[in-house]
Amino acid sequence: MLHHQSLTLSISENIILLFQPAYSSEVNPIERLWEYLKEPLKWETFDNLQDLRNSVQKFLSQLSNQVIASLTG
Repeated sequence: MLHHQSLTLSISENIILLFQPAYSSEVNPIERLWEYLKEPLKWETFDNLQDLRNSVQKFLSQLSNQVIASLTG
């Protein structure tokens, strides 16, 4: 993790610092889609990366807009 160790920090006038909350997967909509995707694939084994890609692509292409909307809300 990168952090600044100085007690004072000089910030240029053209820089605006914004508060960034800690990462929270439950508020990131794509995380729910990834969980949904991983569930049917978690016990599968793939001989190579291309087989995995093909399986993911097939799964994603079969998702309806309604399912995607319900997961990513």
